[in-house]
Amino acid sequence: MRTVVHISDLHFGRVEPALLDPLRRAIVDAKPDVVVVSGDLTQRARSAQFEEARDFLATLPGPQIVVPGNHDVPLYDVARRFLSPLTRFHRYITDVEMPVYIDDEIAVVGVNTARSLTFKGGRINVDQVREIEQHFHGLPEHVTRIVVTHHPFDIPEGGDEEDVLGRAPMAMAEFAKAEVDVFLSGHLHRSNIGTTAHRYRIEGFAALVVQAGTATSTRERDEANAFNVLRIGATDALQVQTWRWSAERSAFVPEAETDYRYVHGTGWQPATGAALPD
Repeated sequence: MRTVVHISDLHFGRVEPALLDPLRRAIVDAKPDVVVVSGDLTQRARSAQFEEARDFLATLPGPQIVVPGNHDVPLYDVARRFLSPLTRFHRYITDVEMPVYIDDEIAVVGVNTARSLTFKGGRINVDQVREIEQHFHGLPEHVTRIVVTHHPFDIPEGGDEEDVLGRAPMAMAEFAKAEVDVFLSGHLHRSNIGTTAHRYRIEGFAALVVQAGTATSTRERDEANAFNVLRIGATDALQVQTWRWSAERSAFVPEAETDYRYVHGTGWQPATGAALPD
């Protein structure tokens, strides 16, 4: 079994400091095989904010898959926004354009969906999709394939359609061929779990779409700070657990969990009461 911790939207520059140490402890206690950070590490892409984010990430277990979000692109520094939008992200966080973690049970690939031409929205392009596919090509069938973006491939019910990742239908058609299992994202500051079957309706394909709320930002958007823990079994079983901040206990605590089973010819489906193998 593999454990993936998924945090997002840290927003250093506008964090609640009291959450940082409890978050670190909760992540360490989860004993992750990989930590995923799906963007918006900073509030305004300033050097000092990236330094704070870097120092916090250094306290977390590795390996780590970290991608930028739209807030990690300078907003008011117009020259930097268009000429070198991710220079500070690459300097302080990682200079790897497409981070990858692969072992004999999971394959995790992160991709940048932030763009200089949009203040909020994101986009994925053909070249990025092809490169992701190359990382998955030739992997054994049992390996769970995970794609990490900041912007989501789907949104919660009642959400704004403009928040859906640009060129998502093109990418999803290709990812279905590559048999991607899970999409991890953030951006909305809302926890949400669903499947691609509802929006994309690709025959025989249903991947999980998992969004993390904001782990540490003061901009909670009617939802307490949260992060996700995915436990991935070796026999087509997967569990998504949401850990949410409890002010009463001064700790992040597991609030809800959902089990899924992979059904060949159909894709990932809820499996109420299913247990993950040891």
